[in-house]
Amino acid sequence: MTSPRSSLFRLALSAGFLAALWAALSCASALAAPRQAQPKAAAQADQSSQPPAREDNPRRTPVVRVVQESGPAVVSIISARPAAQTAFTGNDQLQRFLGLPASPQPKQNATTRSLGSGVIIDGRQGYVLTNAHVISGAAQITARLFDGREFQASLVGADPDMDLAVLRLELPKANRPTLPQARMGDSSDLMIGEPVIAIGNPFGLSHTVTTGVVSAVNRSVRTDQVFISGLIQTDAAINPGNSGGPLLNILGQVVGINAAVFAKGEGLGFAIPINKAKRVLDELIATGRVAHIWLGLLGDNMDQDQAAAFGLTRVGGMIVTEVFPKTPAEAAGIKPGDALLAIGAHGVQDKSQFLALLLDYARGDTISVKLRRGREPFEVRLSPQVLDRQASLGLLGWRWGFAPARTDAGAPGGGVSSGGVSSGGVSSTGVSSTGVSGVGVPGGGVVVGEVRAGGPAARLGFKPGDVVLQVGNRRTATEADLLGAFYRYQMHTQLILSVQRGGQIYNVRMKI
Repeated sequence: MTSPRSSLFRLALSAGFLAALWAALSCASALAAPRQAQPKAAAQADQSSQPPAREDNPRRTPVVRVVQESGPAVVSIISARPAAQTAFTGNDQLQRFLGLPASPQPKQNATTRSLGSGVIIDGRQGYVLTNAHVISGAAQITARLFDGREFQASLVGADPDMDLAVLRLELPKANRPTLPQARMGDSSDLMIGEPVIAIGNPFGLSHTVTTGVVSAVNRSVRTDQVFISGLIQTDAAINPGNSGGPLLNILGQVVGINAAVFAKGEGLGFAIPINKAKRVLDELIATGRVAHIWLGLLGDNMDQDQAAAFGLTRVGGMIVTEVFPKTPAEAAGIKPGDALLAIGAHGVQDKSQFLALLLDYARGDTISVKLRRGREPFEVRLSPQVLDRQASLGLLGWRWGFAPARTDAGAPGGGVSSGGVSSGGVSSTGVSSTGVSGVGVPGGGVVVGEVRAGGPAARLGFKPGDVVLQVGNRRTATEADLLGAFYRYQMHTQLILSVQRGGQIYNVRMKI
C-alpha cells in the first residue's frame, strides 16, 4: 500500500519534469527563427575575414603589393645530379692507411637532388635567371611555378666566376603560355637602409618571403677558394634554397640575385647586383658563356717587407711578376716588379681580389689602374683584352704544364707551349679539345693529352690519359670547365686537383 507522502512526491516529480520539458520546447521555438538566419551571418563573417580587394585596404602594404606582383615570377628549381664519388671511393689502400672503413660504391644511375630558386626574366621565351652553383653539374633541371605548374628546363649559359646562370623552360609548342616575369631594376642607386624583399625556396619551403634593408653595398666576401666583390649586403633572411631568387626593392623591381649567407653570423646575406647580371645576360644567352678578360699580367701577393720597400703604411696590393707581350699591360707601360694597388675606385688587397674586380668589367671598358714603381705612384688607363681559348690553352700549358687531349683527328699538333707570344699575347698549344665525358665517373672529366717536361704537372707525376675531374672547387667535365678553372686559379702557387687514373680517384696537390 502506497503512503500519501510517496504519492505526493511522485506527483511533484512528474510536475517538475513536465515544466522542464515545456520550458525546453519554448526555448527551441524562440530560437528557431535566428537559426534560419545563421548561414547568412556566417557567410558574412567568412567574407569579412578575408582582406578586401580594395587599393585603400590598410593591410595591403607596399610589401604585400610587391609579393602579389612579383611572387608569381619566382620559381623553385630542383636539380638532379649523378651521385658523386669521393676522393676515397674505390681507393681501398688509401682508406686502410687512414683507418677509414671502405666506402660503399654509388649505385648505378644513383642521383642526388638539391633545391634552389630562380626568377623569370622573359615570360614569352621562358628565360629564368639563377645562380650558377644552383644548377652546377645537374643532369636534369625542373622548375616549379607559384601556381604549381612544372616545366623541364635546359641550361642556356652559365658563368661560375660571377655565379650566374640562365635557364630556358621547355614550354609546349601548342597553346604556348606566356609566363609571368619580373621587372628589372637599377642596383647602381641603392640606398643604405632601403627596404628590400627576398623571395625564394629556403629548405624546400617554396615562395617564402623575408624582408629587411640594404645593409651595405660593394661588399667583398672571401671564401676558402674564391674572392667575390661588389655584393649587396642585406639582413633579409637568405637561407639554403634562397640562392638564385630575387632581391626586390619596394617598387617590385629586381635589384639583386640572392647568392650567399654568411655562415658565421645571423642577419648577413648577400646578393649579386642586378646591373652586374644585366651586363652579361645577352652574352650568356647568345654564346652560353661570358668571355673572360685580362690585362696581360700575372702577380703575387705583397708581404710586409715589400710594402715597406714601396713606402706603404700597410700590407696590401699585388706585385706584378709577369707582363706578356702585345697585351694591354705592356702597351700601358706596366713592368714586372711594379706594385698594383687599385682598380678603379677599389683598392686591391691581393691577387684574388684583383681577379674578382676584373669581373666587374667587360671588353671595351676603360680601366683605371693605380700602381707604384719603387716609391713613385703612377696611374694608367687601359682597355682589357679577351682571354680567348687559344691564349688560355697556351697559358695553361705554360703555367700548369699540361694540355687537354685532342678529340678531333683534324686538330693541329704542336705539343705543350712554354708560353710563346702571338698577336693575342700568348700562343696556343695547338691542341683542340672539348674534353671527354663518360670516362667511368659521374659527370665526366678532361683527359690529359700531353705533359710538359719539367713543368708542375710532370713533377707531380701526371701522365697522358689521366683524367682531371676537379680543380680547386671547380668541376671540370669539359675543356671549357678546365679553362674556366684556370682563369680563376691562374695566379695560385698551389692547387688541389682531383684526378682519375685507371679505376681510382686521387686528390693531389700541385705546386706551381
